[in-house]
Amino acid sequence: MSWTDDRVETLKKMWGEGQSASQIAKELGGVTRNAVIGKVHRLGLSNRATSGGSAKAEAKPKAAAKAAPKAKAEPKTESAEPKTEAAAPPRSTLPARKQIIPAGQPLPPQPSANEISPEALAKVNEVEKKAKKISLMELTERTCKWPVGDPATEKFWFCGLPVQQGKPYCEAHVGVAFQPMSARRDRRR
Repeated sequence: MSWTDDRVETLKKMWGEGQSASQIAKELGGVTRNAVIGKVHRLGLSNRATSGGSAKAEAKPKAAAKAAPKAKAEPKTESAEPKTEAAAPPRSTLPARKQIIPAGQPLPPQPSANEISPEALAKVNEVEKKAKKISLMELTERTCKWPVGDPATEKFWFCGLPVQQGKPYCEAHVGVAFQPMSARRDRRR
């Protein structure tokens, strides 16, 4: 299908009348809605939402003008301030944006750290004193893979103690990583 002068004139006429791109494509035949939209843009035809070229577009501003005085009359009975507060939620209820922490900076305390029992933390602290402090390249199937420290610094290491069977961590770190479901539920309440 090619855009002949007759087809372009038909497109311009129908577009000016407010017909949709789908309706124009159906009338022309052998052309898709997207092809019509593309041709409209290439021809530089005006956007009908802002122009008053069609009967529908002319009727809408008149209807909006008639409705506008009624809308303006209502706010006079009420103060404008409560309306604006109800329209926009307070900043505190908006979802928090994720904070990006540059490399080398200490991480903020994680919420899960508050849920770990003091006994388990004490055990982890004792085990980390005895840890082998191995690097990533020294990890094997039999070494505890619990990371310690900030990965962006030179002081980062892995525990390296013997793992508990079937787990990636030593006994102390398994106690922190794999907590019983009921214990987690109880702490949330």
